[in-house]
Amino acid sequence: MKTSYMVVYTIIMVLVLAQQHVEVSAVTCSPAQLSPCVSAITSSTPPSKLCCSKIKEQRPCLCQYLKNPNLQKFINTPNARKVASTCGTPFPKC
Repeated sequence: MKTSYMVVYTIIMVLVLAQQHVEVSAVTCSPAQLSPCVSAITSSTPPSKLCCSKIKEQRPCLCQYLKNPNLQKFINTPNARKVASTCGTPFPKC
């Protein structure tokens, strides 16, 4: 149990530290905006409505996140793809 909390905490910290603000189609790209999705990406927990809305909002930024080595290992995973699919957001082909 402590390990899973530590993983979630680490992911959130990486997202916050790697936060980049870049305007893309009137969307502010900020990996921290995906923090509601951490539990769904790191476990088999279904994504919340807030998570899905954040993924849809941040979709124009996903390729940028995938190119970031600090974020890539969390975003380019089977669980992240499953979360995107469950939310009805196609995973980008960058």
